[in-house]
Parts: sequence; structure tokens; C-alpha cells
Amino acid sequence: MAEAAPTEFFIQGITSTGKKFRPSDWSERLAGVMACFGPGARKGPNAYMQYSLYVRPTMIGDLKCVILDSRLRDIEPMAFDFVLNFAKDNDLVVTEACELQLEHATPRGKPKDT
Repeated sequence: MAEAAPTEFFIQGITSTGKKFRPSDWSERLAGVMACFGPGARKGPNAYMQYSLYVRPTMIGDLKCVILDSRLRDIEPMAFDFVLNFAKDNDLVVTEACELQLEHATPRGKPKDT
């Protein structure tokens, strides 16, 4: 049986009233604070900045967003809660979804062979 894709929360840079969230670099700042959580996080004097696989900034159209992976809850529940509370405290739109694996996706307009 295939493992289920992790749930992801898309935190959008827009409030529930439709106002664009400021500052304009909020998604990079939030993801930067969370960079030390997750697999592959580098530590020590020779470490360099790298976003966590579990909290990463992205753009959807012209809207800045942060994608929060539910697997962060398993390794650091307080960090997971921090990110969701940031969104709640700033009245940001949050959408829960899961990312499809490419091998499971079908091109638009082309039915999957059965």
C-alpha cells in the first residue's frame, strides 16, 4: 500500500478581508526563522542558510505564500504551532491540501489509462 502524501498548509500573503500582507518579505522571514527544523538542516560554524523542507516560501501567481508541511508537527509540535499561530494572529488565509506526486498526476485533458 502506498504511503499517503503529507498534508500541506498553504499560508497565503493575503488577509481574510483581501488585504495584501506586509512586509513584502514576510514569507522569506518566516521560512528563515524555521530553517533549522527538518531533515538536512545544517548546524555549526560552516552552516549556510537553507530553508527547511517543511516550511518553505513560494509564489502562487503574484501572491507570496508559505507552505507548511504537516510532518513538522511530528518532529517539533511547537514549531508547527508557531507557524499556524502566526497565520491566525495576522488573519492570513490558510488552505489545507496535499501535493500530488508526479507519477500520480495526469496531464490536463488526457484521461489516465486503466
